[in-house]
Amino acid sequence: MTPEAQDDASDAELLAAHVGGDPDAFAVLFRRHRDRLWAVALRTTGNREDAADGLQDGLVAAYRRAGSFRGDSAVTTWLHRVVVNACLDRLRAARVRRAEPLPDDLEEYRDRGSLSTADTGGTVDPADRSVAAERRDQVLAALRQLPEEQRAALVLVDMEGYAVAEAAAILDCAVGTVKSRCSRGRSRLAVLLAPLLETDPGDPGHLPPGNPGPAGTVETGDAPRGPPT
Repeated sequence: MTPEAQDDASDAELLAAHVGGDPDAFAVLFRRHRDRLWAVALRTTGNREDAADGLQDGLVAAYRRAGSFRGDSAVTTWLHRVVVNACLDRLRAARVRRAEPLPDDLEEYRDRGSLSTADTGGTVDPADRSVAAERRDQVLAALRQLPEEQRAALVLVDMEGYAVAEAAAILDCAVGTVKSRCSRGRSRLAVLLAPLLETDPGDPGHLPPGNPGPAGTVETGDAPRGPPT
């Protein structure tokens, strides 16, 4: 498949080309969706090291198992399912590492994992920045206390903006299960974040359960560079 054809090909066509032996098709598919895959991996695991490892594990699995894709869902849904499962497997295998603090800049991943450099016009008052950072840390610390399954559901629905049905397809569970996990997770966060939820919703650090935060970006150097070979 020529580069021009790859650009015009659908995700399903690229995956089929990869299965058929095209050496570049999977790389093109990965580049299309790396932003959201990286953002989901980062928020699900809670730190860059585990996110990079989980994403790599998922991509290796997708690369090797592409022939098993039956087309019952969108290719993007399948990719997210593989990556999320890889991240959850890594969390379950290393629960002790969840005691480590989440990265301070996790909240920057707000534009569905966009890897472009933000244009931050204007100046932020240092005092406001400090208060926002403190509140952000509270939210992230509380999120880290949730069970992995609840956290994954909240990341997909409340932070990444997926519809419940699509999140259910990614997590390979019933729609009702996703709703239940989100409900329990939000209830738990409401308890953990009670002092924070009493602040002004317009404050920079305010992030009530069930509502995505402000959009943001990170530099391209923060994400994995390419698919497995």
